[in-house]
Amino acid sequence: MTDVRALLTGVYEMVRQDLPTLLSMRRNITWKDDGSPVTDADLRVEKHVHAYLRAHLPDLTFVCEESYAPGGDESPTAWTAVLDPIDGTENFCSGFKEWGVSLSLWHEGAHAGSALLLPELGDSLMSGDKIEYQRSRIIGFSSSITDELAARVARAGEARIMGCAVYNLFNVTRGALAGFSNPAGAKSWDILAGLMLAREHGCDIDVEGALYGGHYLRPDRKYRFDIRHRYDLHPG
Repeated sequence: MTDVRALLTGVYEMVRQDLPTLLSMRRNITWKDDGSPVTDADLRVEKHVHAYLRAHLPDLTFVCEESYAPGGDESPTAWTAVLDPIDGTENFCSGFKEWGVSLSLWHEGAHAGSALLLPELGDSLMSGDKIEYQRSRIIGFSSSITDELAARVARAGEARIMGCAVYNLFNVTRGALAGFSNPAGAKSWDILAGLMLAREHGCDIDVEGALYGGHYLRPDRKYRFDIRHRYDLHPG
């Protein structure tokens, strides 16, 4: 039987030990066609995590932001890994510590385990972790600014835009954010691990306007979502 917890922990330890090298690469930037940055560190994390998982899961389907091509691996097979090697690259290459690694493992279409890693902050959240829930009335929002998002921010009262889905998902799962919303949509590698962990910890989750039941999200599209933590300090 595959020890998924050991795999997730192994990935975190590998990234943590490689952190000095990754930080030295934060200014080695190239630009994607959409104008967003990618650093040598993004590619390094992808390469090392892929090799590590492939060594333990030989039949692996690997879905990753930096190497994904539409029309490729879009449905889970025996083992599937969905990875965002550095989520919040804009934060990372600007010198912020609020960036993370998102990894979700699936076996024959069923969720096997997920991890949100915040290496520079020295924190992580994995499937099976016990956490002390916080209470908050702060709503986190994605940094993809639209008219709808701006209107929601104006209504939220206490709002935060952090520029990193992993950081937001980590904090809404533990209750430091009362909610996290992305009305513009995000790809599966940005959110799948976080959605599964939020679901594990009892958050209410809507994806594309419907209650999220924990199903696999295909990587060939974006998904709009709202997450609400059970410990919400808003009156009523």
